Amino acid sequence: MDERFEFGRNWRRFLHAVNDERIERAKRSLQTALGVESLEGKTFLDAGSGSGLLSLAARKLGATVRSFDFDPESVACTNRLKELYFPNDQRWTIEEASVLDADYLRRLGRFDVVYSWGVLHHTGDMWAALGNVLPLVLDGGLLFVSIYNDQGRASLAWRWIKKLYNRTPSPLRPLILLPCAVRLWGPTMARDLLRLKPFRTWRSYRQERGMSPWRDLLDWVGGYPFQVARPEEVVDFCRAAGLELLKLKTCGGGHGCNQFVFQRRNPRHDT
Repeated sequence: MDERFEFGRNWRRFLHAVNDERIERAKRSLQTALGVESLEGKTFLDAGSGSGLLSLAARKLGATVRSFDFDPESVACTNRLKELYFPNDQRWTIEEASVLDADYLRRLGRFDVVYSWGVLHHTGDMWAALGNVLPLVLDGGLLFVSIYNDQGRASLAWRWIKKLYNRTPSPLRPLILLPCAVRLWGPTMARDLLRLKPFRTWRSYRQERGMSPWRDLLDWVGGYPFQVARPEEVVDFCRAAGLELLKLKTCGGGHGCNQFVFQRRNPRHDT
């Protein structure tokens, strides 16, 4: 039985919720993380485009965008957003490909911004995937990645749950999803209720990157293959390839992603 989670199917169901507000939030998330107002004149690679929302945000910020994803349904989602917002646009290319395909990546060239959010840890070979995208960053360019935090035993437990979820027939998956939802969202929901602001955190979730809490919950519980890393492991790995850490936003040691923005040193400015 195929144990890989159908990420593209999850994102296809998210597309109906994409609107101007979500797009603006996605744009602001890129502007804040990258420290820019515009990407005009820049090239942007979305390695694992998923729903295509962040590719769309980058294109709306003026970048020339190249998007690819391993999942055909994710590719279809990204193409759908392009058809809706940038039909027949020559500055946005979308392809089906794997971040583990080093030959394909070498043909792409190099980019001002390489973006890969929550993708590399789902490939089944996270360190090879990260190593494949590092050479794609131009001198002086930026790498923006997010990678699941290593929680030790808790991560091992989640790996088992994710594997079980994907092995379970679809009609029975709610039996796994419901207790996970209670574990992940129960304390937050209870806190909001005690503050007389029920569901406030759930409703405000889309303010970050414009994403959906429900779709991200499904992605978390079902997301397999699943690998994790400590922040210092990612920093050391990228530093050895000539990238310097500019920003780090951790998930506070809990479950979820640590976010990294690296910059490739420009040899002309090295001392």
